[in-house]
Amino acid sequence: MIRALRQALRDAASTALAVALVAALLFAVGGVWPPMVAVQSGSMEPHMERGDLVVVSEPARFGADGTAAGVRTAREAPPESRTFGARGDVIVFSSPALPGTPIIHRAHVHVERGENWYDEANPEYLPAGVDSCAELTRCPAPRTGFITKGDANGRYDQVNGNSPIVTADRIRAEARVKIPLLGHVRLALTGA
Repeated sequence: MIRALRQALRDAASTALAVALVAALLFAVGGVWPPMVAVQSGSMEPHMERGDLVVVSEPARFGADGTAAGVRTAREAPPESRTFGARGDVIVFSSPALPGTPIIHRAHVHVERGENWYDEANPEYLPAGVDSCAELTRCPAPRTGFITKGDANGRYDQVNGNSPIVTADRIRAEARVKIPLLGHVRLALTGA
């Protein structure tokens, strides 16, 4: 009995050590903590699903030099460039509209403070009947940053109230690789 208990403790300790080493390695490579996030909703389907675990890094850690905050938007990415199935980098950011819950959505348009971004927006992601910047709540842009959208969502986050313009200081990471289903473990542990 004691022998089995010791073996179980050794197995648990070695597993914990292996997980810690993998996390430390990902942190060293990606430069951001935590180095992985769990997708909590279906807003990025079909490219990311609830329960996927996503390895993240600092924006521009592996390219996209010369872009705003190291983020390449759907609008400026070359047509052949695909990140998680579509153009534009997928970023993890915080929003005062949803405190404590990081959002993982695609950067669509970079805007400068005071810019009329209505002209750059994809009309499909705006409410029907909106014909000008004056009819949008965050247009002209009150600050420099990004217009974002979940791939499964019908509207930009800045239109549907999920987030104000995403400024560079609110970007926590950029998505790099997804591991299907493994995020369910983290979601279960955090109760999300």
